[in-house]
Amino acid sequence: RSVTWSAVPTPERATPRRLRWWKEALIIASFYVLYSIVRNQFGSARVDEGEAPLHAFNNALRVIDIEEAMFLYVEEPMQEAFLGWRWFLQFWNVFYGTAHFGVTLGAFIWMFRRGNEFFTRWRNTLAFTTALAIVGFSLYPLMPPRLLNAEGRYGGAALAAETGHGDFGFTDSIAEYGGPWKFDSGTGAKISNQYAAMPSMHIGWSVWCAFVMWRLSRRRWARVLFAVYPFATLFCIIVTGNHFWIDGLGGLAALVAGWWCGSSFDRWNDGRQLRRHAGVGG
Repeated sequence: RSVTWSAVPTPERATPRRLRWWKEALIIASFYVLYSIVRNQFGSARVDEGEAPLHAFNNALRVIDIEEAMFLYVEEPMQEAFLGWRWFLQFWNVFYGTAHFGVTLGAFIWMFRRGNEFFTRWRNTLAFTTALAIVGFSLYPLMPPRLLNAEGRYGGAALAAETGHGDFGFTDSIAEYGGPWKFDSGTGAKISNQYAAMPSMHIGWSVWCAFVMWRLSRRRWARVLFAVYPFATLFCIIVTGNHFWIDGLGGLAALVAGWWCGSSFDRWNDGRQLRRHAGVGG
C-alpha cells in the first residue's frame, strides 16, 4: 500500500487511531533512556577506560581513507575557508546545538496536532531511524573531525602524535568560538556521546523534518525553506567540524531503513486493528 497523506481514513484503516500525548511522550522518554544506556556502555562515557578514544580515532582514520580514495575529503578546506568569520561560525554553532532538537520537536508537535493519518507512519519512521542510529553509535564509535587534534579527555591529540599523523587541520569551533553549551564539560558532557557521529542524526532528522513539514505546509515560501533545511544542516555539521560528510550518508541510510521499518510496522498494525474490529463486529 502506498503512503497516503490524506486526513481522510482509507478503507484499510476504517477506524482512525486515537492519539494520546502521554503515549508519545513515553516513547520519546524511552528512547532517551535507551540512548543513555548505549552511551554509558559504548560511547564517550567510557573514555577513561582508554579503549573508546582509540576505537573512535581509528574509525575516523578509516573514514578519511575512504573519502580520500574518492577524492572527496573536503571537510578541512571547507572549514578553513570560514575560520576568519567568527560571527559566522558562532551562528552555525548555535544552529547545530538548537535546530536539531528544536525543529524536530516542532515538526513532531505540528504533525501530532494536525492528527493526520500519516502521523503514526512518520512517527514510527522517526522512532526506527533513531533506534538504528543508536545501534550504529554502539557498533561504530567515530571521533568527529573537531576532536582529532583536540587536547583533553575526549580528544585525539595524543593518539595523532603516537601514530605520526600530525595535525589534521581541524578546529573545534565550539571550543574556539563558543556556542549554546560545551560538549567536553558540564551538562553537555554528561548528556552527550562525543563519538556518536555515524550515522549523523542531524541529517537523518533534518530530512525527516523536511518531508513532514513540506506536506503540512501550504505556503510555497515555507516549503522552499523546509527543503533547504537539510542542506543547511549538512553545511553546518561540516563547517563546525562535528561530522564528516559521509556521516550524512549514514544518516540518510538510517532514515530510508527507518521508513521501511516504520511503514511495515504500520501496515502490520493496520491489519491487527482490522482483525480485532472484524472479530468484535462478528
